[in-house]
Amino acid sequence: MKKRVLSGIRATGRLHLGNYLGAVKGMLELQNNEEYETFYMVADVHTITTPYSVEELRKNRREVILDYLAAGLDPQKSVIFQQSEVNEHLELAFYLSSVTTIAKMQHLPTFKDKVKQYPEHATLALLNYPTLMAADILIYKAGLVPVGIDQEPHLEVAREIVRRFNSDYGTDFPEPQRFKTQGEYVPSLTGEGKMSKSVEGSFINLTDNLEEISSKVAKIPTDSGKGNEILGGVKSLFEFVELFEGKEKREKLQTMYLNEGVRYGDIKRDLSEAIFSELKPIQDKRKEFEDNQELVDRIISEGNEKARDVARQTVKKVREKMGLA
Repeated sequence: MKKRVLSGIRATGRLHLGNYLGAVKGMLELQNNEEYETFYMVADVHTITTPYSVEELRKNRREVILDYLAAGLDPQKSVIFQQSEVNEHLELAFYLSSVTTIAKMQHLPTFKDKVKQYPEHATLALLNYPTLMAADILIYKAGLVPVGIDQEPHLEVAREIVRRFNSDYGTDFPEPQRFKTQGEYVPSLTGEGKMSKSVEGSFINLTDNLEEISSKVAKIPTDSGKGNEILGGVKSLFEFVELFEGKEKREKLQTMYLNEGVRYGDIKRDLSEAIFSELKPIQDKRKEFEDNQELVDRIISEGNEKARDVARQTVKKVREKMGLA
């Protein structure tokens, strides 16, 4: 049997470089490997765990699908679907929560960070985020999850849930592992932390044109062009150079920075052009799907139904094991 893969991105806006390098590239690699059966969702239910706009969510559910298709996810090879259209995710999450302690959820660094970010929105849904993520993965019995390194704490929770649930009820869920990608940690354009849609000025959208990319790259904070240690925005800039122009060029620039110095104007211009060069084919393909909305509707509908078929079977077996059927 083929090994199962599950991944998803929250419907908080169009995809950015961090999503593309940290998740989508891994999705593509696994999709194109015949050893795997791939399920890729828009994590729209996860979106409501933090403050959001109803109208924006309605729009973004589709925008993420369009970005998936534009980046190369193929409905003939992968099941592409919307999380909220498969109610079994929520049902399984509740069953899994019966073996998950509140104390464990409260001590997760990601939960603490979100509470600091949204102190008036520390909801049960936010607390239960990792349990829902575990349900997303386990409902398809996925063994691999192509996500960024920041999701590793959630995957560890999923593995703990698997061990406890399998032990208590005799289920056969696999312990999911993270599939690493080259861009598993994509830095913010601000020079601090990782690229995130929730941090203004930190990201480049897959739909940005060359002018927009150049403007954003130009704002990466730098220094005089010479120093004894590579930190902050300079380090982020060089990391982007490696991601889009290669490790050899990054090493050359770092050597120059520590010795005779570098010219940031040239570096940022070349980097902007390299980023746009990779994104232009994606943007062209996105336009084709935007012009064929009936095809997109059909892809979403068929993907949702395929996901439901698998999810129903899993939940049916879980209910039997738990004495609920």
